[in-house]
Amino acid sequence: MTILVDETTRVVYQGLTGSQGRFYGLRNRGYGTQVVAGTNPRKAGADVEGVPVFATVAEAAAATGATVSCIFIPAPGVEAAVLEAAGAGMELVVVITEGVPTHDQARLFRTLELDFPGTRLLGPNCPGVISPGRCNIGITAGEIAMGGGPVGIVSRSGTLTYQALHDLTQAGIGQTTCVGIGGDPVPGTTFVDCLVAFEADPDTRVVLLIGEIGGSAEEEAAEFVARHMTTPVVAYVAGVTAPPGRRMGHAGAIVSGTRGTAQAKIDALERAGAAVGRNPSETAALVAEVVAALP
Repeated sequence: MTILVDETTRVVYQGLTGSQGRFYGLRNRGYGTQVVAGTNPRKAGADVEGVPVFATVAEAAAATGATVSCIFIPAPGVEAAVLEAAGAGMELVVVITEGVPTHDQARLFRTLELDFPGTRLLGPNCPGVISPGRCNIGITAGEIAMGGGPVGIVSRSGTLTYQALHDLTQAGIGQTTCVGIGGDPVPGTTFVDCLVAFEADPDTRVVLLIGEIGGSAEEEAAEFVARHMTTPVVAYVAGVTAPPGRRMGHAGAIVSGTRGTAQAKIDALERAGAAVGRNPSETAALVAEVVAALP
């Protein structure tokens, strides 16, 4: 199941005929992404500035060879849209939509796991994935990213993803792939999934992991780093000053007692050998230090 996209990736946009899907689909095509199709059962046979629209993902895949879907469907239709894409054989389904009910997410994740093991879900409520200069799927601004490696980025926070890309680009440090996994409670792709991909990628020589309060994803990532990562990891965890028990930002960022606190996550990552910055600027500086020390 792919997650590290490149210039050969062919993408179908479910929701291309809507305002957001049209805006980002065409913007990403302008970036160089192979946006080869859109879907809308009521507008099959039409096109969006030269991108053909099909009734179903299966028809789009058969006609264009698309293997990745990007979804700009309103929240109530996301579950059906993802299952349609999975049934059509999509290797990666990127869900930008926010506000997908948690029960829908949990049911969807389990269905994919049991019935469509060849499909990876990224999101929902995520900015997508970008391989700078090669492929951009989602809503990340390509202008703030720079290709050439050696840093791979994985982040729960969309806003901090953009800041990390901008900070590294301003410092002249290129990126291989940047994956925004989203901050909802049941993400289709986890930190560990991305760490596995980056560890196997010869072009990624440093990983920047951006976490936040709530849940245990960062602790699970720390365990994987300690046991399996040979690629150096730099991390930042947002929410050090967040009060316990209060929702901060979105559904995944909830702290209960001592579980899910930023400090607990920082401690786990540092014990695993990661260098952890205390703010975004310090984190970018740590990445620069690690990159400078690469052989």
